[in-house]
Amino acid sequence: EVYFKNLSKQKQKEVMEKNGNNHKLRVCVATCNRADYSKLAPIMFGIKAEPQFFELDVVVLGSHLIDDYGNTYRMIEQDDFDIHTRLHTIVRGEDEAAMVESVGLALVKLPDVLNRLKPDIMIVHGDRFDALALATSAALMNIRILHIEGGEVSGTIDDSIRHAITKLAHYHVCCTRSAEQHLIAMCEDHDRILLAGCPSYDKLLSAKNKDYMSIIRMWLGEDVKTRDYIVALQHPVTTDIKHSIKMFELTLDALISFNKRTLVLFPNVDAGDKEMVRVMRKKGIEHHPNFRAVKHVPFDQFIQLVAHAGCMIGNSSCGVREVGAFGTPVINLGTRQTGRETGENVLHVRDADTQDKILHALQLQFGKQYPCSKIYGDGNAVPRILKFLKSIDLKEPLQKKFCFPPVKDNISQDIDHILETQSALAVDLGGTNLRVAIVSMKGEIVKKYTQLNPKTYEDRLELILKMCIEAASEAVNVNCRILGVGISTGGRVNPREGIVLHSTKLIQEWSSVDLRTPISDALHLPVWVDNDGNCAALAERKFGHGKGIENFVTLITGTGIGGGIVHQHELIHGSSFCAAELGHIVVSLDGPECLCGSQGCIEAYASGIALQREAKKLHDEDLLLVEGMSMKEEEVVSAAHLIQAAKLGNAKADSILRTAGTALGLGVVNILHTMNPSLVILSGVLASHYVNAVKDVINRQALSSVKTVDVVVSNLADPALLGAASLVLDYTTRRIY
Repeated sequence: EVYFKNLSKQKQKEVMEKNGNNHKLRVCVATCNRADYSKLAPIMFGIKAEPQFFELDVVVLGSHLIDDYGNTYRMIEQDDFDIHTRLHTIVRGEDEAAMVESVGLALVKLPDVLNRLKPDIMIVHGDRFDALALATSAALMNIRILHIEGGEVSGTIDDSIRHAITKLAHYHVCCTRSAEQHLIAMCEDHDRILLAGCPSYDKLLSAKNKDYMSIIRMWLGEDVKTRDYIVALQHPVTTDIKHSIKMFELTLDALISFNKRTLVLFPNVDAGDKEMVRVMRKKGIEHHPNFRAVKHVPFDQFIQLVAHAGCMIGNSSCGVREVGAFGTPVINLGTRQTGRETGENVLHVRDADTQDKILHALQLQFGKQYPCSKIYGDGNAVPRILKFLKSIDLKEPLQKKFCFPPVKDNISQDIDHILETQSALAVDLGGTNLRVAIVSMKGEIVKKYTQLNPKTYEDRLELILKMCIEAASEAVNVNCRILGVGISTGGRVNPREGIVLHSTKLIQEWSSVDLRTPISDALHLPVWVDNDGNCAALAERKFGHGKGIENFVTLITGTGIGGGIVHQHELIHGSSFCAAELGHIVVSLDGPECLCGSQGCIEAYASGIALQREAKKLHDEDLLLVEGMSMKEEEVVSAAHLIQAAKLGNAKADSILRTAGTALGLGVVNILHTMNPSLVILSGVLASHYVNAVKDVINRQALSSVKTVDVVVSNLADPALLGAASLVLDYTTRRIY
């Protein structure tokens, strides 16, 4: 430690000599709102305390200067800082355009200020739109930028703004190890990154010893006790304003029902903030006996309020960052802070779409006490930042250098690479055959390989790997770039983990099988796995009749009966990945036995296996063959023989087919009454034989409100392979699956 301190002093001395012995570092700190000032103030105090090294200029802009948000510039004056410049930059409005205009107004006004100040370095905090204007102005005017809290991840447009400021900034002060790694991954120079912790923690970790009861009583009333009140702070999410306003309304309803004293702070200046204030007033929050609604609380007092609260609720970064220092329970609502590192005190309610969910979260969290978290700092950030500032050599070139990772081969000028077709490896595991195909983005099967499906797990997996490796090698020759592997298989599948949970009886030794890991390890490609019925539905959604349809159902009529359900453009898997087992809808209580062990399932009537069973019965009784039909002695009776006999006038065969079509039609009617899709797609080899029977049953049995449904036969030649391919192509190109 002594060695490090001596080394640091020597470096500072060398920097001072380089910069000129009498030159002080002129630092401009620009603050836009109450939140960023809480992080910048400790640094400003530190700079002010060392006048032999620094000159401080303070620029105030943004919501600091708006009465609706408490005229918070006054707290800067109360902290005894001289404000060099006040810039009115907020354009009043309630939509995204007002934010853009505010950035534009700041860009117009800032150049004159920076020309007059001529700072050596500007300190910019965070991810607000005002901060983007500051960083842009400074970068274009060749002023060095120190960015505080870069590299973090949240869940809104703030991410994009934060990372844009990172690219403009010359120096970075981050709060967590993860943020540091993110900055390095964004090609920032490691030597210009300081892992200091959050400056506000320097004040937070020494705050609890102060007198707090007078502060609590001042803001919440004389009769309030510690741990018996709530602090609420919620901001609009600018990428989904309507939903965030609805969520705020539900939050207020839940807080009213919870019936505890609550301090509600006004939201940030963002698109949608005025509407949120209107919601507060519509519900009478400002006059409700249990609520105190305020525009601003000084940071020193705010610390005491959250430190001794029973709970904090909302979507402010303060809840997931600063409040952890006290172990106060936090309920984080919605997606605004998705990606933030949090302590165990934070309960996330990502989909806060009902009052009951929020109320339940309040019941779970209120009054608890968690261990204090130091994820974002240890209370020593400011000394580190001041040392970092002193180490800056102004004689170093201003132009940033990015540390790009090495690239093995530069193939950007290779015409074959430019013309490569984005493709997927599709695998279809059927009861009889194992097929692998190279499928292009347009649904063209470029090349297909077929082998008999082995009976044992080891042989099957070995063959899959062998065929996939062969197809991946061939892809180079046919100019296809493989993006990943999609696997369609029978049985119940966990698509999140890539595991076959339970197989059908048609595929043996195929339960609790991890397909993703061995195939991904062998091919070094991402792997997706899903049930064959779901894959058929995905194929229709991407390439077939389901393209652009919001709600539809696909039924596969083959060896068995399967299917997939697409609702609101998304595939339904169900809570235990058992959704859309449509072949096992029961249409008769005393029907034939199904392979699943039940009786009267659609599959027991209308599958290829069921038709083959009935064909064998007729054949054994010499009632199958009619004039125009013939069979060899060794030929196996199949469903095809039953269909042929019906076409040639065999009344018994025709009756069996009509019964099968009726059973399938009754199943479809049940689906219509449950899911109410606008389209039913019949897929598989038997689809064309059943379509008219299904339509007839719908006309006879369905409610009038669903009779308008379209029932069509799939026009896809190979839905299983195309569906497996779409698992890959949809995810890797559009990120929707």
